[in-house]
Amino acid sequence: MDFKQIQELVKMVNKSNISELSIEQDKFKITIKQKDNETPQVITVPAAMAPVQTVAAVAPAAAPAPAAQAQAAPAAPAAPKADNLVTIKSPMIGTFYRSAGPDKAPFAGVGDEVAPGKVVCIIEAMKLFNEIESEVSGKIVKVLVDDASPVEYDQPLFLVEP
Repeated sequence: MDFKQIQELVKMVNKSNISELSIEQDKFKITIKQKDNETPQVITVPAAMAPVQTVAAVAPAAAPAPAAQAQAAPAAPAAPKADNLVTIKSPMIGTFYRSAGPDKAPFAGVGDEVAPGKVVCIIEAMKLFNEIESEVSGKIVKVLVDDASPVEYDQPLFLVEP
């Protein structure tokens, strides 16, 4: 099971009323537990009878972090048709990078057109660099996160005018 599949499982558990999900394949076992009144959820992936492998990710409940709400609030009045904007959110926790390297051009910036499947940034999590693709078409109106900043699950990254 790869990291992307684990992310999809976390999303499905968050959207459902399932409190716990366990999956076991060969020597691999994953358990995802959802806690009602606490913001973080901890996901552990131990490998049974094999060298110890542990993956831990934190996924907040349905509401975004207060810091993310504070960042998104000033952007709304500055942009035209604020209620028409779509938000591209972080699918995981990690470190946000706008480009593939310090000497490389950013994947997407203000004024750039995006389409579904276009890479808009990279989020580094547990020494893995994950390309984050847009799921919407439109023009980027605002970048909400500074380069090389930590991001939380479901934190707004970009505002897009469809």
